[in-house]
Amino acid sequence: MSASASPRTRVLLTGATGNWGRAALRELRTRADRVEVVALARRTPRDDAVLAEFADMDNLTVIRGDLLDYAVVESCVSQVDLVLHVGGVVSPGADEQPDLARAINVGSMRNIVRAVAAQPVPGRIGVVGIGSVAETGDRNPPHHWGRIGDPVRASQFDEYAQTKVIAERDLVDSGLPKWAWLRQTGIFHPGVLRIRDPIMMHPPVAGVMEWVSVEDSARLLANLCEADVPAEFWGGIYNIGGGEGWRLTNWQFQTALASAMGVRDVRGWYDRNWFALQNFHGQWYTDSDRLHELVPFRRDTFDEALARAIAAAPRSVRSAGRVPGWIVKHLVVKPLTRKPRGTMAAVLSGDETAINAFFGSRAAWEAIGDWTTFVEPAPDRTPSYLDHGYDETKDPAAWARSDYLEAAAFRGGRLLTADVTPGDVGTRLDWTCAFGHEFSGSPRLVLTAGHWCQVCVREPALYARQAERNPFLAQLENPATPPPKSIDQPRRAG
Repeated sequence: MSASASPRTRVLLTGATGNWGRAALRELRTRADRVEVVALARRTPRDDAVLAEFADMDNLTVIRGDLLDYAVVESCVSQVDLVLHVGGVVSPGADEQPDLARAINVGSMRNIVRAVAAQPVPGRIGVVGIGSVAETGDRNPPHHWGRIGDPVRASQFDEYAQTKVIAERDLVDSGLPKWAWLRQTGIFHPGVLRIRDPIMMHPPVAGVMEWVSVEDSARLLANLCEADVPAEFWGGIYNIGGGEGWRLTNWQFQTALASAMGVRDVRGWYDRNWFALQNFHGQWYTDSDRLHELVPFRRDTFDEALARAIAAAPRSVRSAGRVPGWIVKHLVVKPLTRKPRGTMAAVLSGDETAINAFFGSRAAWEAIGDWTTFVEPAPDRTPSYLDHGYDETKDPAAWARSDYLEAAAFRGGRLLTADVTPGDVGTRLDWTCAFGHEFSGSPRLVLTAGHWCQVCVREPALYARQAERNPFLAQLENPATPPPKSIDQPRRAG
């Protein structure tokens, strides 16, 4: 390196052997003149097989170890300028092993925060944590438009979402000088075409998702390693989304995938009442363009990404349309619906808790009907906004105790802290919810990010009851609440 050359950014990438991490390594391989990558990976046959692709990657150093081993994490952190924490246990694996998901998804974030804080100059190291659209739970029409600051609430049985809620709180209120949190949406990669799990029936056909390609997501991570990331990016919470062209209903997504595989009518694969009516996640974002404005990363269209996925798929997937629909329905899909976590397993076993979660009630399931009465969903494409319970036109630098009192009252609770420094959005304050649970959280966490009571958020089955005392939550949990109105884009807070 010449004396005038800029030093390369040294980056710790966790989760490098997952779908997103692997795509990120491919992108970072092209930036060897500017980025050095340290990948922390366990020594397993699967990890070894994935990393074999990158054996000749000159700007990659692989360190074998576990995210729950603090000494290993601290050693890695001490060597880098930036941490991209992609690693974790995701669904459906997280649904099968919830204790493992909680241990890794929460424990790894805490190890990274602790390790960065232990460095001589913590502000030298940026930390990017990864969350999920699952943190905001079920957002079916007419409440299908969302943004950062809407209520943080998980779907029932979704331990993955709960772990990310905790990890987000830990990073946002960590006190680290340089951090950002990214809530990833549905990430489209070739493996999506090969999912064979009961989770296939969890998304309601009338639900929505603003997807993003794995390649664009990888480009985002790589761009965060560049020297031109604006200072304004740090200290923010963002939704990752592909933008307008990636805003699909779940029915559109299903039919597009089936058509690409040569399936003329995907309804031949399913009974209509196999699909849940609720209790999943997904929304169209009013604010996903903001991240792209700060760190441009979008290049793909959905059609382009789908074409690549089909080209990379095994022959059995590409030729699925040649298989009679009844074979797929009865030999593949129907057995999946009857496995643990399956929608029909709940119905057939009489599990009223699961039935109510998936369908609202047994009567609602019985009323679904067959495909002859099906109408293709067409949710409103005009953006709309929930009320966040405070003056969003006000500069956060001017926030004072009165703003926090207003926000707390809208959530059915109270601010307990008496002495508040105006404009200090990062210091934790003490609050109480409508049910008397006391907790702490910064104004940034509560007002900007949409968090509230740590106890109540763990009880999705009780959200409707909580909403009786919490107008903020009632916008989503009370069926009688009218859909939000279209308004001008509010000021970005925090």
